[in-house]
Amino acid sequence: MRRRYALLFFFTVFLFSDVFSQKTIRVDAVKANDYGVVYSLPKTSFVFTFKTKKTTYRRGEFYQYARLYLGIENPITENKTVYSLENVTVTNKGIPDKTNSFMVEFRPNTTAPFVYLTEEGLICSINAMPEMKPAEAAEQAPTAKPQPVDARRFFSEETLMAGSTAKQAELIAKQILELRRSRNDILIGEAENMPPDGEAYKVVMDQLNLQEKVLTELFTGTIETETFTADITFVPDDKNIDRKVIARFSTKLGLVDADNLAGAPIYLSLTNKTPKPEMQLSEKELQQLEKKLTEGLVYNIPSKAELKMEYDNQIIKETEVDVVQFGSKEVLAKKMFDSCKKPIQIIFYPELGAIKQIIQ
Repeated sequence: MRRRYALLFFFTVFLFSDVFSQKTIRVDAVKANDYGVVYSLPKTSFVFTFKTKKTTYRRGEFYQYARLYLGIENPITENKTVYSLENVTVTNKGIPDKTNSFMVEFRPNTTAPFVYLTEEGLICSINAMPEMKPAEAAEQAPTAKPQPVDARRFFSEETLMAGSTAKQAELIAKQILELRRSRNDILIGEAENMPPDGEAYKVVMDQLNLQEKVLTELFTGTIETETFTADITFVPDDKNIDRKVIARFSTKLGLVDADNLAGAPIYLSLTNKTPKPEMQLSEKELQQLEKKLTEGLVYNIPSKAELKMEYDNQIIKETEVDVVQFGSKEVLAKKMFDSCKKPIQIIFYPELGAIKQIIQ
């Protein structure tokens, strides 16, 4: 039977975090651990990152008079919030497969053998530093939203005293037109009181623009947008997937769970591009396979797969991915690590458990 090893180590540990995307652990193969290092092979999980835009529409207090007084044809007439799916990205993330833990063993007289593992026990390299990856740039924190300006601070005394909404709307419309005339007079240099210098000019123009914008929004309404992301993790098995609902999306609620019928389905399809032929192994052949996986260095050979996501009758993501579960395992002979003069070096893809480079 295949041997399983508990992830218990007796060794000197070195943590590296500055240059790697995650911390790694150096494990020296020494007498205390019988010159063997236990590691896990990963299985594939996909992290889907959905980027959503939230658009909030708010009607203005005088939207009914927008066309009458300012000629605005399409003011916002109702308050509502609309969500839209902007983008989806997929990240292949290896997670430890606890059913596939192995030991790489070295001869006692091998020159200072060592193995680098992730904190989760996934193999990164043997007798070599793991490949350095630049740390992912942290997402910039969203800028603080400017505080809304109360339009009433710009109301004239006559507007504040007006006895009806219609009268207020008429007076504010006249004020907006006056602001536009004042700005135009300054621009063409015909204002009675021109700003004395460039700084004063900027202050005056900024104030005119602000007042016009805030007062006009009482007729047009306002539109506010913000974007945010949400992650969904999915772990496939070794079978093809045909239009599995992994999430749903609602224009009123945004991204929701797969079982929330308030949203339209987001489908995932995953198709193995190099399927393995089905083989019926005899008991003897199974024993030989089990024995093979206990001798030497076991590693993954992932298979290529086509990943496709669909939403609202459109393909929103289509790409080729590596899937460990669709692939197979192979073994490097134990004798490869017996050299006393120049130890073999092996670099892995930690997220796949596949060999990237062998240096002899």
